[in-house]
Amino acid sequence: MAEASNKEKDLPSLPVKHVQELAINGDEPPQRYIRKDKGNEAPVETSLSSSVPIIDLHLISSPTSSTQQKQDEIEKLKSALTSWGLFQAIGHGIPSSLLHHLRKMAREFFDLPIEEKRQYAANKDGAHDNYFQGYGNDPVVSKEQTIDWNDRLYLLLKPADERKLKLWPENPSRFREVLKEFSSKSDLLVEFVVKVMSVSLGLDDDYFLNHASLAFARFNYYPPCSRPDLVCGIKPHADGGTITLLLQDEDVEGLQVFKDDKWIKVPIVPDAIIINVADQIEIMSNGVYKSPVHRVITNSEKERLSLAVFYAPEMGEDIEPATKLITESTPRMFRKIKMKDYYEAFVLNTFRGIRGIDWARV
Repeated sequence: MAEASNKEKDLPSLPVKHVQELAINGDEPPQRYIRKDKGNEAPVETSLSSSVPIIDLHLISSPTSSTQQKQDEIEKLKSALTSWGLFQAIGHGIPSSLLHHLRKMAREFFDLPIEEKRQYAANKDGAHDNYFQGYGNDPVVSKEQTIDWNDRLYLLLKPADERKLKLWPENPSRFREVLKEFSSKSDLLVEFVVKVMSVSLGLDDDYFLNHASLAFARFNYYPPCSRPDLVCGIKPHADGGTITLLLQDEDVEGLQVFKDDKWIKVPIVPDAIIINVADQIEIMSNGVYKSPVHRVITNSEKERLSLAVFYAPEMGEDIEPATKLITESTPRMFRKIKMKDYYEAFVLNTFRGIRGIDWARV
């Protein structure tokens, strides 16, 4: 999810331990981490992992590619987002050395003593507007809420002049430098991809881009969990913003996408960046592009790291389906919504296990 709405900022977060503390002794997870759908969950289909689309963005961007090569890859991209809602991007232009350093910085941060990490605590000094930014857990708003098995570091990237640098770690020493460099390059990647997505639907190339002015980074740390059959790293959800970039762990799988009533493992592709549609593009595309439901499973033996960058509209923006995509054969699927109202509904529905986008349907 992207920026915290005013409603979210007012949510009273109940105190919980960092998951890293719970994992140290390898004890049974507390009851509040146990999935409520245990026994009723959809099956996991391992044979379809190789079907998760891979798109070579270099074929689309390179001046040496033929017109046919570009058109073919754009059609593959469009097909991926209409059927899967995501793809693994290769040829994206972000150096593998930068991705390596980014993962290294994240691992070094989460390896720090917990007391040192608490300098960047999300709700340090009881500040409500820091519940989502900083180090910690997602807010726990009720005793009935199922808690995810992860600790995270959540930081505003855009607008750059609104970054809360006091929450950006100074240890490791190059953390800020590396994240700023990655942020600049991810902005260029998102700009290119959403322009291709817009044009492929017959829209102006900046149609989606105009609604992606906010960006947040979320570093996720998943310690080993003694009961991966009972506990999720992140519970099933779809992203509430515009578009998301995801950098997986180099070695440990965990991401699964829900498709055709099955959970499908998303394999690790070296140096690939997963790009997935979020709810606002599903709304603006009138349901052509799908915002996929996904989750992260836990591992009993290995820790796992990932980085998601969420791009989202400003709170005051209105979002609705593009007029060009509403026809007699493809009627309007979503009403016009205000982002502020959407986020308030999104967070409350997510805590209840309901899809946020259903709130916006006609």
